[in-house]
Parts: sequence; structure tokens; C-alpha cells
Amino acid sequence: MRLRRLSAPLVAAGVSFALLSPGHAGAADAAVATACGTPLSASEIEDVVALSDLSTSAGTALPHLEEAVDRHRRITEILVAHRDWRGLFSVGLNAVEYEAVLPLQRDPAALPDRTWSPAVSYDLLARYLRNIHAEFSGAPVDPAWSHYFDLTRQCYASPARVAMAGYNAHLTVDLAHAVDTSATRPENIPDFYRIVDSIALKGDSIVTITESLYGADLGPLWRFYFVGEGLDRLAGNDQPSQSLLRAADSGYNTVTLANGFALQNPQLRPSTEQEIDGLWRVTDSALQTLSALGGL
Repeated sequence: MRLRRLSAPLVAAGVSFALLSPGHAGAADAAVATACGTPLSASEIEDVVALSDLSTSAGTALPHLEEAVDRHRRITEILVAHRDWRGLFSVGLNAVEYEAVLPLQRDPAALPDRTWSPAVSYDLLARYLRNIHAEFSGAPVDPAWSHYFDLTRQCYASPARVAMAGYNAHLTVDLAHAVDTSATRPENIPDFYRIVDSIALKGDSIVTITESLYGADLGPLWRFYFVGEGLDRLAGNDQPSQSLLRAADSGYNTVTLANGFALQNPQLRPSTEQEIDGLWRVTDSALQTLSALGGL
């Protein structure tokens, strides 16, 4: 039976949170096997490498996306079963893929362009899967994801802050590149916002499942990232409203969309790549500062 969503009872039984010694394994092997959880077995590492190898994936449009989502779900199950911190981002991504992305992509009335719509979602997920493959196979990892994976081994750090580094890489870097590689055109802009808005509506699921499976409360940093404490206070709410969250999320994604379009222009591409690189680093510094100030 295939699981559409991870559940705490399924993966929690008998799992230790302790960081175990790698024994006689080499330092490189130990780094791959463990990230602040119990070590993955050799066969599990092989499974992650195989599942994240997109050279073995074929298909077009929606079936291709569905296969990638299923591959990611199976990787997530392996990571969460060991409380491996590399799953801190995966658990939330897995949740919104099944709760928001796939239901929308399967609805022709919601997204009538049956070529571009699944392509942009696939390209976004594929960038993460390729970086997982690189992490577990020893290949070079993109800078933002390399930073995330480095943080997953800092077991003294806040797991919420670590998770947010993953969302930063995903939304600041990968989404812009997915806009480029999926050949997004101006006529696709309304559907782009339908997709990102559907994900924003499921933000609570990301927070809930990350806390349930990892004991990490993303709530404060999530609100800082998408809304900001100042806007919360201005609205007179301890918790931001859905409309405020969606508006702030759309604002951030507008910057990402603009960067994606700029990447399509050969004359603008070099400077845009530098801008994207600088943006994720600045955002990461802000998350680190907010995490330290808030004790998160």
C-alpha cells in the first residue's frame, strides 16, 4: 500500500533521536549515512541514490511529475524513519505535493495548460532531487543546498532554522530556475500564482507535520520569512491571517518569478544568477539572526 502522506505513528515507533557512532566507517561514509539521527543502512543509501537518479525517470507532463513526487515520498520515508535531519525540508515538501500541488495539477479546469503547468512543478522538484542525489552519491551540490545539508549535521542547531534553510533554497533559487527551464511565458503568470497560492494555503500542514515528526516548531520563523513580525503587529494578530500570509508569499514569489524571466535573457542571466545567489545568502543570514534572537 502506498502512503500519500507520512504519519507520525508510522515512522515514530522505535526510532532513536541519538546521533550514533559510525563505528569503523570512514568519515565520508559516516557523513552520508548520518545527519543528526540514526545511521542509514548501506541498502537505504543505495535506495536514496537510485530514487533520486532522474536519469532513470522518463515521461511527459503530469505522469512525469507524479513519478517524481512518488520517488520523493519514498526518500522522505527513509529519512524520517531515522529522524535524519536531511528530512526536515522533505517532510513539508512531501505534504504540500500531495495536499496542494497534485490535486491542482490534476484539475484541467484549474490549470488548462497541460504542458507547462506540470513542467514547472516537475522542474522545481527535480532540482531538489538532483541535489539529494549529489549529497548521497558524493557529487557536487548546488551552494544553497550544500549549505542546507551542512546545517543538517549541526546537531546543536535549531531544527526549525535548518528546515527554513531548505525552504530558502527551494523558493529563492530553485523556483527561479524552474521558471526558466519550464519555458514560462507571460501568459503562464496567472497559473503560476494559482500554483504558489495553493501551496501557501497549506502552510499550516508544513508547520504541523514538521513539529509532529521532528519536534521542530517552524511557526515563528515561517511567519518571519513570509510575513514578518511587524506586519503581524500591524494587523493586530498574534498569528497572521491566511490572507496576509498569502499576500506576503505572493510578494516573495513575484521576486522569484521576475528572476526566472530574467534568467531566460542571455544578456541578463549572469547578473541575475549573481542576484539570486546574493538573495538566498542575505535571507539565510536574516533567518540565522532571527533564530538567534528568538531562541528558536
